[in-house]
Amino acid sequence: MKRLIFIALLLFAATCLGVVGWRKWRERAASPAHAEQLYTCGMHPQIIQKGPGNCPICGMRLTPLRKQPSASQTDARTIKFYKSTMMAGETSPVPAKDSMGMEMVPVYEGGSNDSAVISIDPVTIQNMGIRTEPVMIGPVVRSIRAVSGIDYDETLLADVTTKVRGWIEKLYVDATGRQVHKGEPLFELYSPELYNAQTELVLALDQRETNSPSSRSLKASALQKLRFFDISPEQIAELERTRQVKKTLRVQAPIDGFVLEKMAIEGQMVEMGMKLYRLADLSLVWVQAQIYEKDLPFIQLGQEALVTLSYLPDRKFRGRVTYIYPTLDEKSRTARVRMEFHNPGYFLKPGMYANVEIRAELNPAGLLVPDSAVLRGEARNNVFVALPEGRFEPRVITLGARSENNRYEVLSGLAEGDRVVTSGQFMLDSESQLREAVEKMKHTAMAGAGPPTNAAAPLAGHLHAAAAPDKLAYICPMPEHVSIQYEHPGKCPICGMTLVPVSMATLARLEPGRPVLYYTCPMPEHSDVRVDKPGKCPRCGMTLIPIMADRAEGRTTRGQTNEPVPAGQPAVKLPSKAAEKSPVLYTCPMASHADVVSDQPGFCTKCEMKLVPTSTVPHGAVAEKHWREMHVVSPKP
Repeated sequence: MKRLIFIALLLFAATCLGVVGWRKWRERAASPAHAEQLYTCGMHPQIIQKGPGNCPICGMRLTPLRKQPSASQTDARTIKFYKSTMMAGETSPVPAKDSMGMEMVPVYEGGSNDSAVISIDPVTIQNMGIRTEPVMIGPVVRSIRAVSGIDYDETLLADVTTKVRGWIEKLYVDATGRQVHKGEPLFELYSPELYNAQTELVLALDQRETNSPSSRSLKASALQKLRFFDISPEQIAELERTRQVKKTLRVQAPIDGFVLEKMAIEGQMVEMGMKLYRLADLSLVWVQAQIYEKDLPFIQLGQEALVTLSYLPDRKFRGRVTYIYPTLDEKSRTARVRMEFHNPGYFLKPGMYANVEIRAELNPAGLLVPDSAVLRGEARNNVFVALPEGRFEPRVITLGARSENNRYEVLSGLAEGDRVVTSGQFMLDSESQLREAVEKMKHTAMAGAGPPTNAAAPLAGHLHAAAAPDKLAYICPMPEHVSIQYEHPGKCPICGMTLVPVSMATLARLEPGRPVLYYTCPMPEHSDVRVDKPGKCPRCGMTLIPIMADRAEGRTTRGQTNEPVPAGQPAVKLPSKAAEKSPVLYTCPMASHADVVSDQPGFCTKCEMKLVPTSTVPHGAVAEKHWREMHVVSPKP
């Protein structure tokens, strides 16, 4: 009996093991053939191989990767589009390579790329120390702080001198630092010239009874002489009333202020023009600050500035930016900015050092992200957005200006309410880079290309992207402002017109190596100035610019070749027939009105702007092509 029970148990155990083995065999048989084990380097996650081995960069042993989702599961989802993993914003509706030569990865329905989303259980999130903060809307304020110096207001300084030779008989203001008021006597001066001028006035007054023209003229001359000697009207009125000539006359203070310098001594002999006092009105002072050139775009006239002093830490003084000096210090790379402050109580003393703060509001309602949430790279900036159920998605963002409280403005990539990871995102970034490398390798293998085995491929991609010919720049449509190139759209800061996009090839019209046809003035109104040698414009004095030959049209300057003209040799003049075949064309400075072309100067028929030569605007080639299409002349037999 026991033997039968033992045999039954053995049969039951064998049956169970067979069922389990059959299930495992079926699951393994159902898995796709290409879901093989991959190996990577822990220090260089971009190194991925299909078999074990050593890292070609650091020599460390490769470790196996975790199994990725099967291709059947991936293909079951709907693909929205394909995106580049290296170039932010570069997408394609079909499988393709990005501008860096890397295979694009698919983005599936559901709002995010599931291959890039990282799922972590709550316990691991707590152990990793991951913290999140919401993205908020707020003002983008740039605070610029600098050490400054307090100085006198140069417009409120005055020197006291005499216009006659004489002697100081009595001194009223006898110490430096004294506060004086306008009209207050400073000293009494004896001068023979002043004495004679008083005598002439008294004699003219005594002859007043005759009422003759000569007496009136003499009186007017005597009064004018005393006024020219800076004698006060009160002293002249007293002389007319008493008709008594005085030995000395008082010299009064011309302004309210403090005595900065005192050279006058009682009994001293003074010459004409000798400086005796220097007065300064300290009711208004200047604060001179040194601002770095990178902060100059945020400084505007009329901005409010706050000044704090080390000996008065409990108060702040408010002033305004009144002048930005046009030069830059070559050693410190700073520019002087002048601010004016009212000085009640005379707390701001010239010669003091002060801390100045200038606040510039760049955007009243910008999207702000903490600086600690941004992972910076050479080509892009990333953040991790926290999704429900412990998932984290990497996002490529475009940063704007830095704001207060260590935050940055986000121009693209995030929305209000998104929660970004501010702590522990470096571990998430390692996992994200590993998954991106696996995706790129998988799609490269599907396309028939081998996986990258070294770190030279990303570098080659960067070089390829740098040489991409479709990069755009933005310039002002006004010919006078074309010399300034911007990296983003917007308004021209000089004239307020909307910037227009142009290709880099258009901006490279003065490419070195092309033959020089002639030299002309860069001003549109002087475009008819054409000379063979470089120099200055004979009309406005501006430096002449070279006009290069267009290789596409085959125009040359040395026979039938495209050889450039050597330096120092004049360019060959175009024949008169060639000039007749290529007349000077005029077009509208607005790129949208490039179809308005004329061989005579005038005004645009759409916006009534003055037409300019096609050689002075970026869209001149389009206008010339349109003119040739509209004026096709059949060849003569």
